[in-house]
Amino acid sequence: MPATDQIPAAFEEIIDDFQALSAKDRLQLLLEFSQGLPDLPDRYAEHPELLERVEECQTPLFLKIEVGDPDRAATADDVVHLFFHAPAEAPTTKGFAGILLEGLDGESADTILNLPADLPGRLGLTEAVSPLRMRGMSAMLGRIQRQIRETVS
Repeated sequence: MPATDQIPAAFEEIIDDFQALSAKDRLQLLLEFSQGLPDLPDRYAEHPELLERVEECQTPLFLKIEVGDPDRAATADDVVHLFFHAPAEAPTTKGFAGILLEGLDGESADTILNLPADLPGRLGLTEAVSPLRMRGMSAMLGRIQRQIRETVS
């Protein structure tokens, strides 16, 4: 496994937590992350059209990012905040969103843009969930990075 020096400390801790468990226990930890995903703030809950659907996810998952101060142009040094919405009956998808939220929210745009492409795979969940579901998590990360690139000047 390549060095994780480009991965935020919070995400490294999550990786370590998953790697320390058996495949069955990793799935349980993923489900725990689904329970910690907060509801959308009113500005998005009342305007779902502002969210982007991640089509690669097996169940409907929507996300939105905010970069820096809305009163000025965003830069690569600005902090990113992540927002997700998934139905309660989609615990795996919600779990992936919860991991991304806990591991990346509050990091700089530059940090998130420079994450290694294999980041989702480093969790060791390929033995516990299907490849299709893992592609969903990779797609979430890809959407986050694309939205950041479109926002940062």
